[in-house]
Amino acid sequence: MNQIVSFLDHLVSAAEDPTEFGIKKIILVGEVATKQWIERMAQLLRIQPADIMDTYGSIEIGTIAYYSHDHDRYIFVDGLVAEGMEAEALNIEIDPLRENERILVLTSFVRKMFPAIRFVTYDVVRDLKPVLVQGEWRQSFKKLVKRVGTELKHGEKISLYDIEEIVYRHLPKAGIRVKVSENALSVYIQSPYLEDAIKRQIQHEIEHKIPEIGEMIEHKILDEIRVIAVPIGEQLNRGTVKNKKIYD
Repeated sequence: MNQIVSFLDHLVSAAEDPTEFGIKKIILVGEVATKQWIERMAQLLRIQPADIMDTYGSIEIGTIAYYSHDHDRYIFVDGLVAEGMEAEALNIEIDPLRENERILVLTSFVRKMFPAIRFVTYDVVRDLKPVLVQGEWRQSFKKLVKRVGTELKHGEKISLYDIEEIVYRHLPKAGIRVKVSENALSVYIQSPYLEDAIKRQIQHEIEHKIPEIGEMIEHKILDEIRVIAVPIGEQLNRGTVKNKKIYD
């Protein structure tokens, strides 16, 4: 779980005026943040989205990529060779990925000890392709979608980033928690702008515009999605509901 993201969410939610903290720059380390979260946080703190640097990494590799606001993509750091593999090539039995999605495989030439040779991250990235960065072609991807693998439960295969995109499309300001329990997926939202009509629209789009969720509902793996309004002032992380990560 990205502790910086969680901490900032609590900080700005509790503050009458988040700008009083005087935060000018933010560097996120750990799980990536969505573009919508970055834009919302920048607006609340009255800084530019470019003042928020988001990074993606792992214990095995270290820092893997950083988000470029100029390119609206994640750019791989020097010393890494990135490949996109299909599940069939890795002998992983999962639901089919979208046409522009691949499982990220990395080779690292940076470390002198324990080099990574075609290390399978089990992270699914979207739109993996090279882009021109300051006159040099660099490998990049548009979005980190989810993790896959036979050891994962169905809740962990759901993309929180797609859910956040839908919510922030309708709400300029919102705190979000997602919980999977048994066959129910609940989306907890705290926002002064959340009305019943918006709740119904968010629920409909989550069910019909995210293929993985639609397929789970169709095959009775998940029941109907529940969108739950959390009153302003009440703790959003009450109980087992967590931020930025889906738990079974």
